[in-house]
Order: sequence, then structure tokens, then C-alpha cells
Amino acid sequence: MIKKEMTQEELPYEKFLTLGPEALTEAELIAIILRTGTRNCSALELAKEILSRAKGPEGGLNSLHHLSLQELMEIPGIGQIKAVKVKCLAEMAIRMARQKAAKALRFDTPETVADYYMEEMRHQEKEKILLLLLDNKLQLIEEYMISLGTVNASLLSTRDVFIQALRCRASKLMLLHNHPSGDPRPSSQDIMITQKMKKAGELMDISLVDHIILGDGCYISLKKEELL
Repeated sequence: MIKKEMTQEELPYEKFLTLGPEALTEAELIAIILRTGTRNCSALELAKEILSRAKGPEGGLNSLHHLSLQELMEIPGIGQIKAVKVKCLAEMAIRMARQKAAKALRFDTPETVADYYMEEMRHQEKEKILLLLLDNKLQLIEEYMISLGTVNASLLSTRDVFIQALRCRASKLMLLHNHPSGDPRPSSQDIMITQKMKKAGELMDISLVDHIILGDGCYISLKKEELL
């Protein structure tokens, strides 16, 4: 039983020991990571304030990715050390999800590719384009970030893509990028770039396996949509 004389900062920790982590609220989980509050604000109250400021459609812990280090440090009572702890908590969630998805990852199955990269990319506030360089057996040779920003012909250079492919002696390649809006439907620009890369690859005998667009918890494979 939780003792009455315990402080608010100690309550989540005691609750964990008594009932287990599954009994804790999201705020209580963060409060344990923060460990201490301030003279006028408990760790639990600080945790609730962090969650109230977290942006994103999902809210809660998944929206911690949208809070920058500076935004966290603007909360009274959150210094650099506490802000870094919160950001590390969010990064751990990404890596745990990716490690789980890695077991099923196959580059000839777009669902598994989307699962593997989803947590890393769906929280990005800018479009991030990844070039996945593959060997003839569809094994990953190298992952290369082509650009960070809006997808357009000036940022996604056919020349740059195939310089990287030739450097790694890749036989195949895959494009993958996110839509910060959360809607993975391809734009006309996405389709145009995909067709351009496919034609260039055919000339160089380096095939474009797929172009996958990630939304928020959803994806579209241009190959499946017969746009490739």
C-alpha cells in the first residue's frame, strides 16, 4: 500500500514497485525518468506539463518526438539533463520498434520495409528521402539519406542516386520517404520522380525495386499501386 507520508515525487516509483509498470500512467512513467521536480512542482506535475505540450496527432508518449530539446527546456523546471532524458526515452521507443520489425524485414515485401522504417520516419517534420542500396539477392548493402526537405527534382538528383549505387556496386535500389502530413498518397511529383529513376535504372541495369511512401502509421507502395 502507498504510504501517506510519501512525497508526490516518490508515489510513481512506489506504485511501480507495488503494482508493476503496466499500472502506471504515461505521466507517471515520465515522472520516474525525470526522478525529481522543483521546490514548487513535483516530477509528476512536470511530466503532465510535458505531455500537455507534446504535439502530434496521436498525443501522449508518441508525440514526445515532436518536442525539441529547446522546447522541453522552455518548461520551468526542465533543464538540459531532464530534457535529454525525455528525448532519449523517445529515441529508445523508436529503436525498440525497429529492432522488433527487423526480424521480419524483407525488401521484396513492402509491408515489412514500412514497418521497419515507420517509427523512425513518421515523426519527422520534414520530408526525408532514403536510398536503400541492395545486392542481387535483395540484401541491404547501404542506407543513404539523399535529402531532407520537400521532394522535388532539384533535391532528388538521378545523378546522385546512381553515383551512390555504382559506388556500392548495388544491383537494385529502393526509394523510401515520409509525408509529414501523415497522408502517404503520392503526389504527381512523387510519381514523376519514380518513373524517372526507373528509366535511368533500366539503362544502367540497376533496377528500382519500389518507392515506398510512409504516412502516420500507414504507407503506400508505388509498385503495388502499379505506378512503378
